[in-house]
Amino acid sequence: MLDATTRSGGTAAASPRAATTDLAVAVPTAAPALVPAAGWAARCARVLLSPWSRLSLLVVLLATAATLMLVLEPQRLLTDGWTNRLGGVAAVVAYAVAYGVCTVAFVPRPLLNLAAGALFGSQLGLTAALGGTVLGAGLAFCLGRALGQEALRPLLRGRWLRAADNQLSRHGFRSMLAARLFPGIPFAASNYCAAVSRMGLLPFLLATGLGSIPNTAAYVVAGARASTPTSPAFLIALACITVPGLAGAVVAWRKRHRLRGH
Repeated sequence: MLDATTRSGGTAAASPRAATTDLAVAVPTAAPALVPAAGWAARCARVLLSPWSRLSLLVVLLATAATLMLVLEPQRLLTDGWTNRLGGVAAVVAYAVAYGVCTVAFVPRPLLNLAAGALFGSQLGLTAALGGTVLGAGLAFCLGRALGQEALRPLLRGRWLRAADNQLSRHGFRSMLAARLFPGIPFAASNYCAAVSRMGLLPFLLATGLGSIPNTAAYVVAGARASTPTSPAFLIALACITVPGLAGAVVAWRKRHRLRGH
């Protein structure tokens, strides 16, 4: 009886231990299957949202937009007379939006300004061109700020790069105003340089709008009066385009000569 009791007691005592051991073994087998999946997802998210991944996305977007502009040839829309089909304010707004998108895709602004003058005349053409200029600059600024700033700022190590960054970051409005007034500074380059700096969006847009008026107006008037190339308005507009361009070329050449001398 004692042996039977001992056996039954031993059996009864051994059953809970066996069950506990089984549970202890069973629990860890389910946990590792979840941890690697969560870790893999976190690593993928870090890679996709990393500064260099976003910069690569920006490069791909800009290259794709430029390629589409070359393939689709948006100038055909102008020759088809789509602005006449829209008519009035709708045509001006549509052209301004198309203008902004085209500038992001590196379409030269002088061509767009001339077309605005030829399509809408001096006043409405200037409105459409300036609206497109500010819109395109704002789009480029936001893209550069969101996708490129974090990756490119650590690369600003040279003396000239740091000086330009400090100037744009501390005196954003007047620096960008001067860049827009000076004809030798590329429009797209100034947009992305401002985006990499710490300049605010509002001063950037205001400086772009004000600083772009003289050059844009000259091209728009030239486009509007292209049919009468001997008219005073066309000649004045042509002078306003040529003289600042020559002055900018002379200044750039002197700067280049001085840098070579040093």
